[in-house]
Amino acid sequence: MAVSLRASKQGLEIVDQARKNKGWDATAAAWCDAAQTSEATLKRFRRGMPIQKDTFISICQAIGINWQDIVDNSPASQPDSRPEFFAYDHNWVGRKQLVTELSEKLRGSCRLLLILGLTGIGKTALAERLAVELQNWFSGDWKKKFRRANFNNENKTKDFASVAAKWLEEWGEKLSAEDEKPERLWWRLVKYLQENQVLVLIDSLEALLTGNEEEGWGDFTDEWWGKFFVSLLSAESCQSRLIVTSQDLPVKLVNYRYGLFWHRQVLYGLDESEQIILFETTGLDISQESPDRPLLLRIGKAYKGHPLVLRVIIGEICESFNSNVQAYWNEVSSKIAEVEKALAEAELNARKIVGADDDWKLHKLTQRVRLEVNRQRLKAVFERLETQVKDAYILICAASVYRAPVQKEGWLMQLVNFVKRLEDQQCNEERKERALDELCNRFLAEESVNHNNKRVLGQHNLVRSVALEHYKNLLQSIKH
Repeated sequence: MAVSLRASKQGLEIVDQARKNKGWDATAAAWCDAAQTSEATLKRFRRGMPIQKDTFISICQAIGINWQDIVDNSPASQPDSRPEFFAYDHNWVGRKQLVTELSEKLRGSCRLLLILGLTGIGKTALAERLAVELQNWFSGDWKKKFRRANFNNENKTKDFASVAAKWLEEWGEKLSAEDEKPERLWWRLVKYLQENQVLVLIDSLEALLTGNEEEGWGDFTDEWWGKFFVSLLSAESCQSRLIVTSQDLPVKLVNYRYGLFWHRQVLYGLDESEQIILFETTGLDISQESPDRPLLLRIGKAYKGHPLVLRVIIGEICESFNSNVQAYWNEVSSKIAEVEKALAEAELNARKIVGADDDWKLHKLTQRVRLEVNRQRLKAVFERLETQVKDAYILICAASVYRAPVQKEGWLMQLVNFVKRLEDQQCNEERKERALDELCNRFLAEESVNHNNKRVLGQHNLVRSVALEHYKNLLQSIKH
């Protein structure tokens, strides 16, 4: 078992002063680079949570302090038997009913749980929370029975054979030269998961998917991944459970023949009550009498409870504005107000539902939001979409003119008009439907039912903010 350490309260005060002396933000990229660690691990360190000893020492050395002066030597800080998590921490809130429902499914017949949704919406945190909820479902040391693969890192190997071999070896399985073949590893891993009660968490499955504009983007780059999942679902019995997160729907995996053994859960933002708990947990005053309460709720509503964005904003309020919500609001109020005004106009006046000239800045609210949300997350989403399915990229940009949800015919009309301007040709029905299906499969189009019981499509406010910027860039390319 790897030794883990955590910082004491007094030690964290020393750390804060040292990093300020270097002119670094609390999660500065330079700090991460110098310590050769991730931003998520640095955040756990600064919250006084246990991390691996070597990483703990590197973080301290990076800002020129002695790690022994920082470490908490109390009994509670001794080696932690729980697996190290990336997203779930003591500030995690909400989704209580969902956790109960999903954990019951996993304790029952559900072998594969797919957690799907927009980037930063909390998929990984929910998966890790479920792992904690299921720890008493396993017999023995649950850390030894928990394995994960995070494919968000481009430098990590993604082929099935390498991952399967790693897991089997970590479980104590001896592999021969014959076992190096993908078919043998596939057979042995499926057999092991059938016969042993373990939990496997797979992050960012979208990195394993491939396809084309004609057939969609939901097949596996490595066919053995597809065979692996299907084998587990079609087996007569399986003691293990898999939790998989993805921004994209793996359409080739979804098979209703195995409906009893898998479940698809689409994740959305925190509701208002959950946002309030998040603000409270992180120390902000959101009591009924607090003048900060309406300001915080307005921010939460503008972002539709997007957990990543709210955490980034809370961190900035606490660290850069010394928990002064009013001062932060003075910096961002004009951008939030513009979004509120546009949405109010769309709700009251159908003619105002189109706002092609809107200049929303939700994805660039502050420097920190630009870095941690836009540059690190949303930029990659739009770049991947533009590279993989150009028509879907054009559609999400063209449909950003709508401030409120409309029927799909409105979205497709915008695509037709844009293709005509870009390519000087017609966009047929098949091409339109493929583009729309791809956006739905990537959860970039939000489906709902309007007051007339008609299916309508809209965009998350954060997605629309980015899409509007890309839309204007496309218009510029046409003009030139």
